[in-house]
Amino acid sequence: MSVKWIKLSTQMFEDEKIRLIESMPEGDTILIIWVKLLAQAGKTNASGYIYLSENIPYTDEMLATIFNRPLNVVRMALKILQEFGMIGISNEHLIIITNWEKHQNIEGMERVRKLNAERNKRYRERKKQATLREDKNDDVSVTSRDDADIDKDIDNIPYVEIVTYLNNAVNTNYRHTTKKTKEFIKARWNEGFRLEDFKTVINIKCKEWLFNENMNKFLRPETLFGTKFESYLNQKGGAISEKDNDSRKIAKEYNIPF
Repeated sequence: MSVKWIKLSTQMFEDEKIRLIESMPEGDTILIIWVKLLAQAGKTNASGYIYLSENIPYTDEMLATIFNRPLNVVRMALKILQEFGMIGISNEHLIIITNWEKHQNIEGMERVRKLNAERNKRYRERKKQATLREDKNDDVSVTSRDDADIDKDIDNIPYVEIVTYLNNAVNTNYRHTTKKTKEFIKARWNEGFRLEDFKTVINIKCKEWLFNENMNKFLRPETLFGTKFESYLNQKGGAISEKDNDSRKIAKEYNIPF
């Protein structure tokens, strides 16, 4: 990744080497080539080395093309800059800016790195805190909801008593924790019916259906505690109408094969 700037001293033209170059023929062009070499080293960003790639050094001809200067002037500039110790040329023909650190804004780059690091740290901290808040809110929400449901199950809706009463009456093994069973019981409970009402419905329908081969299959929570709960509750002494005793109609109503 190339750097975006290089550092030039405001006193560079007071330097003896620069003043000597200025006095030479083509001196201005040589100084422009010098600044272009500095900029190229910044683009390469390899501790002052200048190359097309690590295995391909710039030739005089390539630099002449890039800098848009005559080849002979580029060669003269490279020779003078090397003699003045402003550049070096390695055995691999790679050009390097001498004392490259002088032309880098080390303090500015370090400040930018620190600012970026601090900004990234603050961003990560904000993200972490946001995640912790979300997790905490989720935990509180779930805990509060679960606790409320548990309290309601224990304090208000006697699922265990209702299902146990049914199992004892019919000799079944329905579970009070089954989601559908709880939904039917809760729906009736929210309509205002209470434990004695559930027991009464179980008693009425057991008297009516328990010894009836075609009907005893309906002695289950989804049938007893469904939408016809109130009509079952209001049956007098287990007396039933011809309509209610029609097993085919009930089977069809609850979508049960008959």
